[in-house]
Amino acid sequence: MSIKITVNGSPQEAPEGLPLPAMLKHIGVDLEHVAIELNRRIVRRADWPSTTIQDGDTIEVVTFVGGG
Repeated sequence: MSIKITVNGSPQEAPEGLPLPAMLKHIGVDLEHVAIELNRRIVRRADWPSTTIQDGDTIEVVTFVGGG
């Protein structure tokens, strides 16, 4: 069964019951240098494995870019 979520403003579908890291991999996000906001709250990286994505969730993925 799939759920409907919004990722960076775009509607997406994902399998139901995925923890946050698995869902991010499912939609092609490189987990190395990102911060995640779930329903307008920052999710600490330590909490990613225990955070399950639900139908209707809104996720913002922020990628860190280095430079000088």
